[in-house]
Amino acid sequence: METLYSLALGYLLGSIPFGLVLTNLFGEGNLRSIGSGNIGATNVLRTGNKGLAAATLLLDGAKGFLAVWLAMRWFAVPAPLDLAGLGAPLAGLGAVLGHCFPVWLKFKGGKGVATTLGVTLALSWPIGLTYAAVWLAVVAVTRISSAAGLSAVAATGVAAILLGRIDLLPVLGFISALVFWLHRENIARIRAGTEPKIGQKG
Repeated sequence: METLYSLALGYLLGSIPFGLVLTNLFGEGNLRSIGSGNIGATNVLRTGNKGLAAATLLLDGAKGFLAVWLAMRWFAVPAPLDLAGLGAPLAGLGAVLGHCFPVWLKFKGGKGVATTLGVTLALSWPIGLTYAAVWLAVVAVTRISSAAGLSAVAATGVAAILLGRIDLLPVLGFISALVFWLHRENIARIRAGTEPKIGQKG
């Protein structure tokens, strides 16, 4: 039951659409009608409000971190350096699922990149730092947010293996597969050379 509670907790936290809430609250219009219509930080940036985009990034990451952190404390899940159960990882998975498929938005949400960062930092901070470093490096080279997110999420499995965190591979693998699936149109545009760069209106 603790694992189910953790999954539900993660989903409810993850389903909070901070990007949509912030853009409405600060009069930036309906985020669904801007750019890609996505609720994540990259699309919030297309409103021209860098502060709201940064806030969305932080809050989307924070809800993933908080889901894991609360699961480890409320449901007596072992600490992240000694995970004997699936409670904490499933809370993280729930957060990503909630962000991508929020019940409040008819299951049409974001693509999980920022939330996954928070989840990985809470589960294993070295994996989380690897995720962040890869994202920043790819953004610096390509200026393409989707390429950075895909590279970062792919690096989590490699980092887990190198760090001896094989216990996290099932959840990290599922999240990676989900993020890649949600980015299938972005992948097609990257291959075609038409994927917008950060700051562009496409």
